[in-house]
Amino acid sequence: MKIKVLIALIVAILGYFVGDFDIKEEPSDKEIKKNEKYYQKIFCKNKNGRIEVVLDDRTRVDCLTATHAVEVDWAKKWAEGIGQALYYGIKTDKRPAVALIVGTKDQRYLKRLRTVAKSHHIKVYIIKK
Repeated sequence: MKIKVLIALIVAILGYFVGDFDIKEEPSDKEIKKNEKYYQKIFCKNKNGRIEVVLDDRTRVDCLTATHAVEVDWAKKWAEGIGQALYYGIKTDKRPAVALIVGTKDQRYLKRLRTVAKSHHIKVYIIKK
């Protein structure tokens, strides 16, 4: 009887210091914080493009396809995306495009981008968060 009590006491003490032995599951897609590069890779692969193409002035096109130089950016950076896409289009002799990463509250940015894109012949792609 004393041995059983001693073993139970040892197990309790070890459990206190070592902690739980539960194996945690892999985080789901919703739990993983995704960065711009995450979306860029998926987008570019789906468009059969080349990722991070370095130009002669050391700037980088996020995704270069057969027809477009694409800047991938967060919705709130829509204006920066326009400038970069136009520049990359000139440097690569491709049509400029912006792939905007958009969440549910980002429609105002998408509207702004589309307004400018229409008059400057910039292709707009939407990437949903």
